[in-house]
Amino acid sequence: MSTEQDVILQMRHIVKRFGPVTALDDVNITVKRGQIFSVCGENGAGKSTLMNVLSGVYPYGSYEGEVVYDGQTCQFNTIRDSEAKGIVIIHQELALVPYMSITDNIFLGNPITKEAAIDDTAQRKVASEALQAVGLDENPDTLIANIGVGKQQLVEIAKALTKNVKLLILDEPTAALNDEDSAHLLGLIDDLRRNKGITAIIISHKLNEIAESADAVQVIRDGKTISHVDIDKEHPLDQDLLIRDMVGRPLTNRYPEHESSIGEEVFRVENWRVHHPLDVERLVAKDVCLNMRAGEIVGLAGLIGAGRTETAMSIFGHQYGVKASGHLYMGGQEVSFPTVRSAIDHGVAYATEDRKTYGLNLIKSIRENTSLASLKAMSHAGVIDREREARVSEDYRKQLRIKTPSIEVPTGNLSGGNQQKVVLAKWMATNPKLLILDEPTRGIDVGAKYDIYEIIDQLADKGSAVLVISSELPELLGICDRIYTMSQGIITACLDAKRTNQEELMRFMTSKEPMQQAV
Repeated sequence: MSTEQDVILQMRHIVKRFGPVTALDDVNITVKRGQIFSVCGENGAGKSTLMNVLSGVYPYGSYEGEVVYDGQTCQFNTIRDSEAKGIVIIHQELALVPYMSITDNIFLGNPITKEAAIDDTAQRKVASEALQAVGLDENPDTLIANIGVGKQQLVEIAKALTKNVKLLILDEPTAALNDEDSAHLLGLIDDLRRNKGITAIIISHKLNEIAESADAVQVIRDGKTISHVDIDKEHPLDQDLLIRDMVGRPLTNRYPEHESSIGEEVFRVENWRVHHPLDVERLVAKDVCLNMRAGEIVGLAGLIGAGRTETAMSIFGHQYGVKASGHLYMGGQEVSFPTVRSAIDHGVAYATEDRKTYGLNLIKSIRENTSLASLKAMSHAGVIDREREARVSEDYRKQLRIKTPSIEVPTGNLSGGNQQKVVLAKWMATNPKLLILDEPTRGIDVGAKYDIYEIIDQLADKGSAVLVISSELPELLGICDRIYTMSQGIITACLDAKRTNQEELMRFMTSKEPMQQAV
């Protein structure tokens, strides 16, 4: 039983509505001081909405219920109000300005001033101390655009430390990170808890990370509180039970049972070379060779910077890099894709990892986004068949379990995971011969992941070749037939997914030796 002294936060009977839609329905949470507290649930369950209520994104009066923080009932009207109390939220989509320095980002909107002017010297000193506290060895004058996503997460935490944070809220903090960066970030949060007494609330879909780092887990489903579980060494997290609470049904296996029926070769890449767009002497893809067959699911594994995404984007209409060369074959015939349209016309689809920049038009409806890549097939004499467009969009909404009351809802209104599902629907609607999926389940909950794996299996069963680029090695091992490994722009191995393991994959992912022969 928690005493009043060891409870830092209570949210009591929270109800939040958006018009006729109830996003939160009588949600209650209790967080102890110094805890790492995890909030779990499917996409659209209400997790981020709850944290936005807490942090003042949704102001007092726009919701029902009570927020009690540090023993006081709080009525936050803005984020500044909650930050003044030591509550800082770091959103899944990082709020950093790429072409400003680390220091300028840390103090953006909250500058240190001296005699009515910004004190650059003081800001740089405090920024350096904050970077040191989070273990980031970077010059504070470095532009955000010149550091990776993992380091950007650390900048966000450094920014929070300069605001004297007591309660740190992180929304999917490791979604875009590799295993090494994720472990470093979670270790840092634990250090801040132990050494500075900071309490953390983490929204995450990565059950293994929750099991390792959280002291308590609360599940929200369809806007309602489902369960609360305390975790310690004597009472480890039951992940199967957590999944059942999250999705409302048991998942006896994380990956669907699937028997591939592999046919003739659909796509082959030979000696593909791509140069970096800014440093034209640097090769990002070095004589890449790979092939895929009908009905086959092929993985592409590699650490960040290995060149996986860059290779895929350069193949798909030369979207990345310069001086691309090599040979591409579809069905045994050499082809070229100088534009995205030419790739689509040949039956190639590419679901990007960056849904907001390349994948979606966020002000357009779900229906319009779903049909975006297949308008030619949905049109007659230049006129779009709106009935067919709506029917196809609604079918994919149901198949992918996109949480929305209507396909006419603007895509920008959806949660990040549901936006990713719309990206998948857009390309699935083209009935591709080759589907390239770049981090297809990033930021997606475990139940929706299973649904997407089933869709991938169905596409393969219809004869599509599927290439899956993923940073989650268990995912590649669970759904693929073969896995290529890539390191520093070189294909280093091609392995039977059923006969390999994470250790072997990692060994080839860090190798500098090219694969001896094409498979």
